[in-house]
Amino acid sequence: MSNMTDPNTPESAVSPEAIETPETTESFNALLKQYEQSHASTSEHGRKQINATVAALTADSVLLDIGYKTEGILPLTAFTTPPAPGDHFLVTVKGRDEDGYYQLNVLRSAQPKDFSSLEEAFAAKGIVTGTVTGMVKGGLTVDVGARAFLPASRSGTRDAAEMAKLVGQEIRVRITKFEIENEAAPDAVNIVVDRRSVVEEDEKATKATRLAEIQEGDLVSGTVRSLTPYGAFVDIGGTDGLLHISDIAWNRIAKPEDVLSVGDSLSLKVLKIDPAGKISLGLKQLQPHPWDAVPSKYKVGDRVTGTVTRDADFGAFVELEPGVEGLVHISEMAWGKKVRKPSDLVKVGETVEAVILSIDTESKRIGLGLKQALGDPWADIPQRFHVGSAVEAPIVSFTKFGAFVQLAEGVEGMIHISEITAEKRLNHPSDVLRIGEVVKAQVLDVDKEKRQLRLSIKQLIPSDLDEFLADHQQGDTVTGRIISIDDSKARVELGEGIFAPCQLPAAAVEEAPAPASTGAVDLSALGSLLKAKWQGAAPATSTKPKAEAPGAGQIRSFRISKLDHEAKIIELELA
Repeated sequence: MSNMTDPNTPESAVSPEAIETPETTESFNALLKQYEQSHASTSEHGRKQINATVAALTADSVLLDIGYKTEGILPLTAFTTPPAPGDHFLVTVKGRDEDGYYQLNVLRSAQPKDFSSLEEAFAAKGIVTGTVTGMVKGGLTVDVGARAFLPASRSGTRDAAEMAKLVGQEIRVRITKFEIENEAAPDAVNIVVDRRSVVEEDEKATKATRLAEIQEGDLVSGTVRSLTPYGAFVDIGGTDGLLHISDIAWNRIAKPEDVLSVGDSLSLKVLKIDPAGKISLGLKQLQPHPWDAVPSKYKVGDRVTGTVTRDADFGAFVELEPGVEGLVHISEMAWGKKVRKPSDLVKVGETVEAVILSIDTESKRIGLGLKQALGDPWADIPQRFHVGSAVEAPIVSFTKFGAFVQLAEGVEGMIHISEITAEKRLNHPSDVLRIGEVVKAQVLDVDKEKRQLRLSIKQLIPSDLDEFLADHQQGDTVTGRIISIDDSKARVELGEGIFAPCQLPAAAVEEAPAPASTGAVDLSALGSLLKAKWQGAAPATSTKPKAEAPGAGQIRSFRISKLDHEAKIIELELA
């Protein structure tokens, strides 16, 4: 039993004299009566109808919360089946018992003298009006002139809380089951009603009316009813429209709930109404398009900063501002190394700096370059690696025709297979080189436009010709073998792999005899002998008399008439 005294009132605030005076009691009763009247509605018989909720059950009674300071009470026998806590019933107050509980009456359906009108409505599948009198297990009880049962699944509500709000309300239903076992016993009447079909028909009619009122391009107001991964359903006054995630904002959003909430009021544009009555709505269409300002805001060559929003096999998309994205093609990500996939260099959500390469306002596309923001590594290559200079760099890759070395970030040089060694013919660069090996090479050519740089390893390895040039000067006398004579010019071998032309006097050519037989001479050793001769490591061999006309196979003395160390050119004359 609840205490009539407000538990929140301090004891010192209410004196015993104030409680016991008739004036105070009369005033309190008046306030209590006013409170009770404000929580009840009037029945057709003049009594107050109260939507009561079962609070607790005892062995023989049911306690109900009727919104007063004290609970109401009903005998358990007032119910055909025991109710459960939380069930709702329409009741009226008939007085109070000696314990202070309100004595209640359950509002019963007025039983008609005959059921002909209900039978006709059932046969015609017509709609009747009834009052929800209580919430029971599995559904609601409805007074349609007789007690009827409304299953929860046919109530047209989403959950139990919404269904409980129907208690005490007048609703429109369709009778789906009507059975009378004994007209003299009204409790034997079995009536089942359906509200859901009526609600759906009403919604369909309202939607048809609303569809007839709106057209594509109209501006409408609506309330967000629900959210899905692909968008939001919005009630636009009797019918729903879909606000797709791509039409919420000009910028890309991950999910609708990031920017919308159920209950939000929105101003929208009707984008499309298909033949089936589906309505597509747009929110971003009521906002200025970000691309309208792009031509005046961005120029080719500008350095910009943006956020990587997504990647694909061919590149990464970078958001420069909400609604404006640019594409960094995979070929524009790095100068040197080959990028297999964009995620090797950039990650979604990362902030990057890029250079605008192109702007297509018609297609709304911006081309961006990451590597351009780093600077062109080839800009000063001709000055850093000039022709003839020596460089050291690691081998980074092979092809069948040569090896590539990395000279700097984004700069590679190629050593052709013929420029690796002069000692032997190679089938593949890997015959003598290894990936990662640091080699020393000479720069042969630099083409900045084609971004090509040719190198040679063998040019830096000293040869017999290099040694000969280092040991001699113009005017020196040397020994050599005449290999051949063509008109007035002889080809002379000065050492192994060292050859020089010699201009002969015309008279000497006319007197030249036929080539002497060399069958008794070991020609294979002549190169080594000649080298030893000019190096001073061996005595000179006997030669033909100087007066004798020159001929092929002769070993003679010659004077160096020209020696160019840079071009590696030697010219001779008879000594």
